[in-house]
Amino acid sequence: MKEKQSLSASELHFQKMTKTPVSRLIIRLGMPTTISMLITSIYNMADTYFVGTLGESAQAATGILFALQSVIQGIAFMLGHGSGTLVAKALAQKDSKEASRYISTAFFTGGTVGCVIMILGLLLLTPLMRLLGSTETILPHARDYGMWVLIACPFMICSLILNNNLRFEGKAFFAMFGLTTGGILNIIGDYYLVRVAGLGVYGAGLATAASQVVSFLILLVMYCTKAQGKIRLSFISKKLGDYLSIMRVGLPSLIRQGLTAISGSLLNNLTKPFGDAAIAAMSVVNRYSMFVMCVGLGIGQGFQPVAAFNYEAGEVKRVRKGLLFTMGFSAVFVGMMSVCTFFFAESIITLFQDLPEVVRIGAKALRFAAFGLLFMPLSVPVNMLYQSIRKAGIASLLSTLRSGALLIPTLLIGVPFLGLTGIQIAQPLSDCLTGLISIPFILRFLHKGR
Repeated sequence: MKEKQSLSASELHFQKMTKTPVSRLIIRLGMPTTISMLITSIYNMADTYFVGTLGESAQAATGILFALQSVIQGIAFMLGHGSGTLVAKALAQKDSKEASRYISTAFFTGGTVGCVIMILGLLLLTPLMRLLGSTETILPHARDYGMWVLIACPFMICSLILNNNLRFEGKAFFAMFGLTTGGILNIIGDYYLVRVAGLGVYGAGLATAASQVVSFLILLVMYCTKAQGKIRLSFISKKLGDYLSIMRVGLPSLIRQGLTAISGSLLNNLTKPFGDAAIAAMSVVNRYSMFVMCVGLGIGQGFQPVAAFNYEAGEVKRVRKGLLFTMGFSAVFVGMMSVCTFFFAESIITLFQDLPEVVRIGAKALRFAAFGLLFMPLSVPVNMLYQSIRKAGIASLLSTLRSGALLIPTLLIGVPFLGLTGIQIAQPLSDCLTGLISIPFILRFLHKGR
């Protein structure tokens, strides 16, 4: 009886993923993810906002920790995207046992790696904060915030693995519920612990850690009750090939986030000579840019499971339609947000920090960023596409461009010649170049379907 019910659920899922009109399916799967990404981005900005009331050095600490968070997210996305893509493949073949093996392997591996990072990070907290670009005035705040980020590390990794696997199983609403609840809790916690209890940066970090634990618990319940795959210790794979497959498919995510961490640390260190105000300004710009990307490109998260499932099912034409729809949808929203960002740059920066020097540096950087974001609908969806259809080589190449292969040289060349302006234009310039380089890969898939 159970096998019959399982088969029925599998058949129903197959019909939904291969027969529902592509645009409707992407929106249905993408909107919950977009909302959860928005909430996540908003609570990141809430940290920036509430900590900003404590001064520019405290606010700069959130920018210092951005690199560490990128590393943690990179590991989580590698395991989450890697296992999620393989789970989608298994479900397209109606093999729920294989799907359970992949999610269980990724989940417990992520928890173990998270614990190792937490322990090593806490033991080496001060040198780690300096390595990430902390000045002596920023260091006490970075330590307070970083300690809680590290404590939350295992929960953050496992939460993102669960979130991505729910998405790839077509259960985006339940994935959204877990992250959104944690995000709202973080915003409330920021207000109470920073403003009311007066715990400063320590309180903001505590709120972040608590929200990650809550998100993890909710997502674990959602996955165990709603997903076709099952998480069991007995399902952990004993085959090295399964681990390599997960890492190979998820490698572009690790490269992207890993290079983001390296670039972020380099950016902070190159910005040091220009003072805490410059670090604080660039922290606000980076957080706000991530918010704009969430609005316009969150729909691409709905495209990923559609691409993975339909490509495996031989429905390449549907994948092509999905790519074009995702790019067009993203271009409209990112375009509108970029125009608003350009004209209201000073007001946006002032919302987070009203010190004149921070506003001056940040507004100029934000206008450059608004132009660079216009190219993101070219680069991000095609990167998601190649990762979802398990073309890890191309996806890894595209992942390296914006996050490091173009950004790092731009920083190293631009800063000595242009000073602070070199820092302000580095990311937008790499965004433009990444978008242009992505065009041949878009045309290749549209023409050949691979």
